Amino acid sequence: MQFSGEVALVTGAGKGFGRAIALALARQGSAVALIARTRADVEAVADEIRAGGGKALAISADVTDEIDVEAAINETQRKLGPITQFVNNAGVGWPYGPIGGMDVQRWWRAQELHQLAPMMFLSRLLPPMCVEGKGRVVIVSAKASHLTVGNMSAYITGKTAQVRIVNVAAMETAPAGVSIFAIDPGFVVTDLARETMNSADAQAYLPNMVRRLGEAQDNDFGRELAACAQRVVDLMSGRYDALSGGYFEMKDNLDEALAAKLQSAPA
Repeated sequence: MQFSGEVALVTGAGKGFGRAIALALARQGSAVALIARTRADVEAVADEIRAGGGKALAISADVTDEIDVEAAINETQRKLGPITQFVNNAGVGWPYGPIGGMDVQRWWRAQELHQLAPMMFLSRLLPPMCVEGKGRVVIVSAKASHLTVGNMSAYITGKTAQVRIVNVAAMETAPAGVSIFAIDPGFVVTDLARETMNSADAQAYLPNMVRRLGEAQDNDFGRELAACAQRVVDLMSGRYDALSGGYFEMKDNLDEALAAKLQSAPA
């Protein structure tokens, strides 16, 4: 129970990676506020946490709406206490297709979820974390942040922006002892992936990706979900605070990265 006394807020917590992360934090002792648009999803996860003896709060909110974000933070603090751990996991894959002829308003809606949402939470959560000198944040980005793939400009732009937000936020909060990380969660056929498989645009413009998802959709991804959740627990533990500002994929060895960082640090 290394996180006893911690309060975590997890967005996109109703399914997939968000659910796995929330459950893992709760098992380590964090009181967890779970946010998603579908209340039934987060209520189910909250019930799982409570059944295991943990403390959970289910919140239905639109993380791109400033009023909803403020209300979610206030409810969490009122019922669970000051937020010391934040995981930004909500995201979408759409829209798919070339930049030329793109439905720009829908493209921008994706940016609201990938950029505006974490910015609103960070703008509100980082100042009190810095005052207390305590707080850790994990932004669930994607390998797409480091790739160039045609017909995926919305997803790539949003995920790249998340990594850069983490880079800057880490620099700004380092003097206060707050740490922030970006991760690729790994390959799992989540509900978001299934939505992609069923998208006519994805089928037309990204047939290889759709085929790969289809071939893997019946796999048991329990191990991959657990590995991602453990990665978040590890980053929240404090052992890797010297790596704040970094982006990490599941293949990366945090201990090796930490050793290299410490070795290269000025004497």
